[in-house]
Amino acid sequence: MRIDQDMKLDFKDVLFKPKRSKLESRRDVDMHRTFKFHNSGKEWTGIPIMASNMDGVGTFEVAKVLQQHKMLTVLRKHYTQEDWKEAVGSGLKLKYVSVCTGTGVIWDPDAPDYATMKAVLQNYPDIPFITVDVANAYHENFGEFIARLRDEYPEKTIIAGNVITAEMTEELIIRGADIVKCGIGPGSVCTTRLMTGVGVPQLSGIIECADAANGIGGHIIADGGCVYPGDVAKALGAGAHFVMLGGMLAGHKEGGGNVITKHTATGGAHKLDNGTYIPHFEEKQFVQFYGMSSDAAMEKHGSRKDGYRGAEGKLVSIPYKGEVERTLTEILGGVRSACTYIGAKRIKDMPKCTTFTRCTQQVNTVFGNV
Repeated sequence: MRIDQDMKLDFKDVLFKPKRSKLESRRDVDMHRTFKFHNSGKEWTGIPIMASNMDGVGTFEVAKVLQQHKMLTVLRKHYTQEDWKEAVGSGLKLKYVSVCTGTGVIWDPDAPDYATMKAVLQNYPDIPFITVDVANAYHENFGEFIARLRDEYPEKTIIAGNVITAEMTEELIIRGADIVKCGIGPGSVCTTRLMTGVGVPQLSGIIECADAANGIGGHIIADGGCVYPGDVAKALGAGAHFVMLGGMLAGHKEGGGNVITKHTATGGAHKLDNGTYIPHFEEKQFVQFYGMSSDAAMEKHGSRKDGYRGAEGKLVSIPYKGEVERTLTEILGGVRSACTYIGAKRIKDMPKCTTFTRCTQQVNTVFGNV
């Protein structure tokens, strides 16, 4: 046993230090990046912020909004062939989506997610990305699976994870991944850190993994931990090539799910003529959102529960937010503004323009945290 004494930081522990800037407006910031991927050899241009492959986030309808901004969506792996046919026929742009699979085929040759992925790629060969998504990518058989997938799909850009250390970032890139998903337990509905005690604070993890990937021509995604647009900016400033969002994009019309109406007390009351008081209530709408390793997800999708696996996600009700476009405007506006504060004319320039200042408090909380 040993203890790593180096200080590890999260988004809440730092702020950007502002610098003199020649940028005159947020409009001057170039939000697009062009990447050439190490193993596939392919190029892609767009805004490097993407939607996670979670229920309520990685949907076709969310993808159709994000594609208007040239942003990626990793689509949830439980869509049928008919679902794909309908989505493509109604305007889904394949350039801005990734098909997704787990690694169940290692144990089950007929694993439905892998079979669906193969069928989708056969029907729609223009899809540029394959995402292999597991909670723990440290298993040896995961690396072997990535190598197998690279041999099978040499021209596809492979996204693989999750990890949060340099050596496994390098390992997955060497095995055939182009982009490594980095984050163990920081997600809004993830309970891995509580259930297992495993993880690395996300900001420090991003810095470490990005440094490792850069050294061998790979790329990383900062996956999880973003609560505010400023966190997205911090992830990019820390060196992430992409940022993946789940909770920040959940609760919208395009994510689907049941909208629940609840009556909540306002704290006020109406006095009747007889002197009694009737409390005031207001209607609020909520949407259920859950982690993909939660009991709710496993029950819905029939995921393997083998008697020695506990849930590592939770089910929550979050306020219904309406259309996702409004949230995207807030996120992109926050990143643009961050760039003007640090003098980054291009989103690509953020790491070299970034100086983080350690802090103990980010905001004045007199009227709440936001």
